[in-house]
Amino acid sequence: MKQQDCLRRFLFEELGVRGEWVRLNQSWRHAKQHQVLVNHAVESQLGQALAAVVLVSATIKFKGAMIMQIQGGGQLKALVAQATSEGNIRGLVRSEAIVSEDHLLAMLGEGGRLVLTVESENAEPYQGIVGVTEQSLADVLKTYFVQSEQLETRLWLFANEDYAAGLFLQELPMDSQDKVEWQRIQMLADTITEKEILALDCEQLLHRLFHEDKVRLYDPQPIEFKCSCSRQKIAGTLTALGRSELDSILLERETVEVDCQFCGAQYCFDRIDVESLLTNPVINDNESPTRH
Repeated sequence: MKQQDCLRRFLFEELGVRGEWVRLNQSWRHAKQHQVLVNHAVESQLGQALAAVVLVSATIKFKGAMIMQIQGGGQLKALVAQATSEGNIRGLVRSEAIVSEDHLLAMLGEGGRLVLTVESENAEPYQGIVGVTEQSLADVLKTYFVQSEQLETRLWLFANEDYAAGLFLQELPMDSQDKVEWQRIQMLADTITEKEILALDCEQLLHRLFHEDKVRLYDPQPIEFKCSCSRQKIAGTLTALGRSELDSILLERETVEVDCQFCGAQYCFDRIDVESLLTNPVINDNESPTRH
């Protein structure tokens, strides 16, 4: 049976290099079904972002969520991908009705940036920011790791209408390996094709690329689409708006309606609900616009 909707970690036992592989199928289809994808290029960027956030989040130990936000002023306005430590993903995209560009850099226009946020239950939130100056998300993340962690890192990301997949390689911290070996591993990985990574299982792909090396492959971690929105979280967001703003909304309509941008869930609050919120406010700790 074809491996899908899972993450596999692996280790080069003699080289001081670690890696990860991910392929999304049903989780990718569910994650995109409530998004407006104006063409295949935008669809591919969302799929690549979801594969990437799974790979990057798996490099750290935490309990919570990693949120990747890509923002720009071009035809592509925003791209958000989130992965939790439990293996849940969700994402959203905002763009103009017509996107004529094919590459991430051109889609975002000048001033594009990538923000990685780690929201952990056991630590203060961490945030890293890097400008989008490369053509692809894989290369942007390569720059991010060099700047933030001083670690040689490479990603290969692909997505079509059915699958989103990625390969991740990174030097181990404080390893004194020969740089020639790192370059060799990169060169081998550079031979990968979109057809191969979307079709081959992890074992098959690693054998095709690295059959001369000793590679230890770890058990798969399942990945699924699951939105973390809830009525309580939406209530907390509405409470933060204050009475004046909520009363203004209720003057125009009988209810306050909120749709989740990730999963399409609809939440409705009538006047009695709103008054109850204002009288007994709900507070969401460390809640960001992407965590409802």
